[in-house]
Amino acid sequence: MRMRSTIYLIFWCTVLLCSSLQFCAARDAITGGRLIRDGENLISAGERFQLGFFTPDGDFNNNRYVGIWYYLKDPIIKTIVWVANRDKPLPADSTTGHFGLEKGNLKVLSENGSSYFSTDLANSTSGRTVKLLDSGNLVLSDDLSGNVLWQSFNHPTDTFLPGMKMDENLKLTSWRSRKDPGSGNFKFQQDQEAGEGHYLILNRSITYWKSGEFGDFISYTEILSTLPVLLSNFSKIPNRNGSIYSNISTPSISDYENTRLLMNSSGEIQYFRWDDHNNKGWSLKWSAPRDQCSVYNFCGNFGSCNSKNRLVCKCLPGFKPSSPDNWNYGDFSGGCTRKSSICTDQRDTTYFFNLTMMKVGKPETLFEDAKSEDDCKKECLNNCQCQAYSYYVQAETSLRSKPGCWLWTVDLINLQEEYSQGVHDLHVRILASDIFGSTARNCEPCGANMIPYPLSTGSNCGDPTYSNFRCNSSTGQVSFQTGTESYRVTSINPDTHRFVIQAIGAENCRVRTSRQLKTPFPFYVNNLCYVDTNISSADKLLQGRGELEIGWYPPPLEPTCTSSTDCKYWPDSNCSKGKCLCNANYFWNGSMLNCSQGPVIPVQSNPKQIGEFGPKGTSISLKAVVIAIIVIVAILLLCSVSYITYDRRMAARRRESRESQQGNPVLHLYDSERQVKDFIDSGQFEEDDKKGIDVPFLELESILAATNNFSDANKLGQGGFGPVYKGMFPGGQEIAIKRLSSHSGQGLEEFKNEVVLIAKLQHRNLVRLLGYCIKGDEKILLYEYMPNKSLDAFIFDRKQCLLLDWVKRFDIILGVARGLLYLHQDSRLRIIHRDLKTSNILLDEEMNPKISDFGLARIVGGKETKANTTKVVGTYGYMSPEYALEGSFSIKSDVFSFGVVVLEIISGKRNTGFYQSQQAMNLLGYAWKFWKEEKALELMDETLLESCNRSEVLKCITVGLLCVQEDPGDRPTMSTVVFMLGSETETLPNPKQPAFVARKNLSTTASSSSSKVEIHSINELTVTLEGGR
Repeated sequence: MRMRSTIYLIFWCTVLLCSSLQFCAARDAITGGRLIRDGENLISAGERFQLGFFTPDGDFNNNRYVGIWYYLKDPIIKTIVWVANRDKPLPADSTTGHFGLEKGNLKVLSENGSSYFSTDLANSTSGRTVKLLDSGNLVLSDDLSGNVLWQSFNHPTDTFLPGMKMDENLKLTSWRSRKDPGSGNFKFQQDQEAGEGHYLILNRSITYWKSGEFGDFISYTEILSTLPVLLSNFSKIPNRNGSIYSNISTPSISDYENTRLLMNSSGEIQYFRWDDHNNKGWSLKWSAPRDQCSVYNFCGNFGSCNSKNRLVCKCLPGFKPSSPDNWNYGDFSGGCTRKSSICTDQRDTTYFFNLTMMKVGKPETLFEDAKSEDDCKKECLNNCQCQAYSYYVQAETSLRSKPGCWLWTVDLINLQEEYSQGVHDLHVRILASDIFGSTARNCEPCGANMIPYPLSTGSNCGDPTYSNFRCNSSTGQVSFQTGTESYRVTSINPDTHRFVIQAIGAENCRVRTSRQLKTPFPFYVNNLCYVDTNISSADKLLQGRGELEIGWYPPPLEPTCTSSTDCKYWPDSNCSKGKCLCNANYFWNGSMLNCSQGPVIPVQSNPKQIGEFGPKGTSISLKAVVIAIIVIVAILLLCSVSYITYDRRMAARRRESRESQQGNPVLHLYDSERQVKDFIDSGQFEEDDKKGIDVPFLELESILAATNNFSDANKLGQGGFGPVYKGMFPGGQEIAIKRLSSHSGQGLEEFKNEVVLIAKLQHRNLVRLLGYCIKGDEKILLYEYMPNKSLDAFIFDRKQCLLLDWVKRFDIILGVARGLLYLHQDSRLRIIHRDLKTSNILLDEEMNPKISDFGLARIVGGKETKANTTKVVGTYGYMSPEYALEGSFSIKSDVFSFGVVVLEIISGKRNTGFYQSQQAMNLLGYAWKFWKEEKALELMDETLLESCNRSEVLKCITVGLLCVQEDPGDRPTMSTVVFMLGSETETLPNPKQPAFVARKNLSTTASSSSSKVEIHSINELTVTLEGGR
């Protein structure tokens, strides 16, 4: 009996084992009523795709989704190609989710049976199987008939894979954001109006981009030529009239094996190919819209778009912005409206200007009876609603041609300049008065550019003195000539008498070589760093380079003429001696460009001008010229005598100073550590102390003049020291001026600290002190001006952070490390900074980092590397634990602060006042959590996903965690940090748990970085709470 039971037991164990092995082998399919749980996966037979549960990178809500991703392409960051429950995620508190077949339907279920996704087929008790194919397609089929009942390829999310077919029913819908798979605003689909082979992107219900248009009048494409073949599932594209796809040979599906098309959350359709060479991963081969002008009708109706210009949109001549406020703030969607109605009985007031190389939306009407362009123009004039016309002759055969007259009776849309694909000349209808006003000498528009008087593009218009402009009639673009140089003109503003040019070499407009542009009279350079005041700060950095603003002086003399007809548009004037001279009792007004009655105040002009604003318009008298020469000679003599006197006095002072220093060593510069310490520790600042500081002392009066008496308009910001102002000194030198606030809590000691220490420090990654001033209660420091302000203004701002890709961030990390190494080891004085943080790292015009704010810095003598204090000062979140709690600071305290800064740069998050409140974590704890879970790269700012070098990011995270270890002895020195960051092969040690993993219960209600919190302990602790700026 016992033997029989043993046999039965062995038999059933064998059956169960075989059944289990059979299920394990079928990793690509689910049969019957089976379900897979969260943590289990399906993998296609060829191990190309995987299905399972996932949480998107950066989703701090920890929502769970069922999706499909590439199995072996990128094991670190999943490339999701399909999501089942995109709009209904399983909540984070759901203990276990399930995915599989229930009553013949594919479902995502919670542990209590609630449905989060279903294929919604009719319930069935017959056998069904769901299988993940190597194409990435998830297929539900009937076991008996083998028919496919449902497949994911017919229900895509944001990704198109080879094997799909883009027809009228298929749409790609973007994610809401990089970390939210929910249905977003953008859809990529077939263009229903244009038909097969043509595609568009919708932003909700508005057309955002088109792949092209084809017809008798217009024919262009903006899609990669091989993509329609992929989108048609490798079927032949029909030969449509004018279609550029008709001659494409059908390639093999293997050519597209490792490709995908993504409709991303920002509105771009992107085509990727996997690059196995050098493990580069997914390589972007094409995307659209490629720029702002590729966005459909980006500048609105009657708005012309040119992506080569800083300000891409402008209204056509004779038009104005429909909403000036929105236009000024960069919202061009409202387009432009006419200055005057074209419906008028006076045909002689109607004017047509010509646009070449201009893309435009399809016309409404073809007038077939037109035999010439004049017939076409007359037909447009006869129709009050006609906005524009285009006439061209199309060759049907080598012996026969067909004229075409196209009319637009609705607003002109989707206008784009300098477009060369299949476009024709366009003639836009306006009133002549909207172009020429009362000035017959206005030049005709050059394309979409107005040429206001007195600017001249030819001898028949404008003023000859201003004939430095050329109109390229083939492109419709204006250029500005200066001798042998020619510059592209991007905009002309007749109201401000200014225009903007693009100048090669002016990309870095603060470099002095930009000032070498010589403009002929009557033009002058108005702004070397031209940036429109109504665009965002991010756009200023991206678009404000390479363009210079130039002004012109108003004409001081009357217009030229050859007959009285030339003066008919200049009231109260007659043609005499080649000029339209004003009548008696009238005077030429150069500002108003007309003859005004009564005495006229001369317009501001250039001193080089020859001519006088008087009743007779006569030349300057000989007497006036002689007086001017005498005055100039007298001034030159006076300056020479003054210089000689000043030079002799300075020489005498230098001799006296040398004799005094030889007899009194106290007046030598503070060259030793002991001298510097004694000076800083002294509680006063004597007049003689100035002689020992090797930076200039500036008078308070010159600083007040440079800052306009510390006006708020010159204020750059507010720090713990006090306000910082921008000062403009003679010669155009820009300087940052730091003014000690009496309420800052920092006094004479901190002031002397900065003056002496920074004066001794010379390193490319340390801010340079240019001078100082101390007078009465005023204590002022002058630094080199940093146009990009501080690092925190970039990495913690969701728009500004886009300007810092991974290469720039890594360079900043390395630069800060080198600056600290110099302080700790290589400088003449051994210095501990004690207040390193992102707001104390300034960025120059090339984004090079410079450490600033040495008010809390301390010197350690000789080979010392640490010291103690009874007064602990610093910024919460950046202070090391031994310094905050025991008052012990060392070079390892700076290393701790550096580690925090590194993690903030990588994550784009502040260490304090930050997320995960339910887990009481700050950034250090959050980074440590990811490190332990071997998901360190999830700490990275999502804006770096495309630009990052993952090995470098992982190395920097490791270095950051090594620097914030709790025991100072475990932290590396800055020389080791610099070596680790620069080494390609160095194997880094594993970090230990950082300090301050649990967030302290300090109040963080402060609204600015200048707030202080006092905590009483064995030491005096002053903590600055960093807040949002």
